[in-house]
Amino acid sequence: MSGGATYYAATAQVAVDAAPLDGAAQADLCIVGGGFTGLSAAYHAAAKGMRVVLLEKGALADGASGRNGGQVHIGMRRDQQWLEARLGEPTARALWRLSQDARASLMQLIQSERIACDWRPGLVHLDHKRRYVKHSRASVEWMREHYGEQSHRFIDRDEARALVDSDDYHGGIYSTSGGQLHPLNLALGIAQAAQRAGAALHPQTAATAIAREGGAFRVTTPRGDVRADRVLLACNGYLDGLEPSVEAHVAPLNNYIAVTEPLGAGAAELIREPIGVSDSRAVVYYFRRTPDDRLLFGGGEGYAAAMPRDVGAQVRPHLERIFPQLKGVRFDYAWGGTLAVTANRMPYVRQVTPGLYAIGGYCGMGVVLAPYFGRLLAEALSGGSADFDRLTRIPVPPFPGGRLFKRPLLVAALSMLALGDRL
Repeated sequence: MSGGATYYAATAQVAVDAAPLDGAAQADLCIVGGGFTGLSAAYHAAAKGMRVVLLEKGALADGASGRNGGQVHIGMRRDQQWLEARLGEPTARALWRLSQDARASLMQLIQSERIACDWRPGLVHLDHKRRYVKHSRASVEWMREHYGEQSHRFIDRDEARALVDSDDYHGGIYSTSGGQLHPLNLALGIAQAAQRAGAALHPQTAATAIAREGGAFRVTTPRGDVRADRVLLACNGYLDGLEPSVEAHVAPLNNYIAVTEPLGAGAAELIREPIGVSDSRAVVYYFRRTPDDRLLFGGGEGYAAAMPRDVGAQVRPHLERIFPQLKGVRFDYAWGGTLAVTANRMPYVRQVTPGLYAIGGYCGMGVVLAPYFGRLLAEALSGGSADFDRLTRIPVPPFPGGRLFKRPLLVAALSMLALGDRL
């Protein structure tokens, strides 16, 4: 799972006392995966009185949940016009409302459980091509007219460059409802809340097989088996062959982040406000100032199963493209992580077989959506959830090529998108 030491681990303020599984266990719900989705499902299900056992093959939040850019986006990976055109206006509006509920739920969770995760509001999406600016302006106007959305505003070239000291950008959208946070502290804070609610969390415990036995499931691990009435697969990009039917729809993708040496006052010269920034590239660049005046920069993606030896070398050309004034800057941290994508960039939420659920494929939107989807799963199991049912009906086609050719075809498609960024 790892791809270098992370800034988040070095600055973590939350510690979770959890041990590997030791022998057989019984549960109403067994969760496989200790990231945002699994930890939130554990918290909410345990709070509803369910016996919950969570298994994580590494450390808690050691995957994408503890390694991502920490950006809080609102909405789905696809915009509302795309959703209306393909899913119909009622479904698109329901998904927008769901995304608003997800953001509100996250803020409530942070506040009620007193999770110290450095939440800061403000997120800017910048256009790296002049021809995209017209679309950004129209998108803001369309969302205001059709959805009453007032938290987004258009920014022109001058304001974009006043905010970010880079010649690469020509305009974009400023969101006051978006923002940034420390994702590992968030995940570990949810883990602590889950334990307080009564969930049993077991890191360093890999699930190796899931089989139905009678009316229940047996989840096999090297440290003992868990017998459970229901199972949630919350592995995202780390399924590793555990359920091929899910892997047909969800594909892993490596992403890389580097954090510079302390820049002092120079950090505020790069990004004039303490906001998160992402851009219009298909292979997205995202960056922000850290509370200790470093630059955290995400850029570049990989398609091989293994992480590169030198992650910083993967990130450097992307960072220096945006901020040439940082050429040769020292990286104190550089790491990789594995997220998950789907063929149409919509999240994959399914009841695979009766009692076996799978949630994943957030396509970079998991900081907000994943904790909420875990909550909706708990609600669905405890009495029903119309929103969870709606998510299970979102069409998510399998990747073409089957098991043998899925990865080569995905690599080819993403490589073409990356080429388009440079043209």
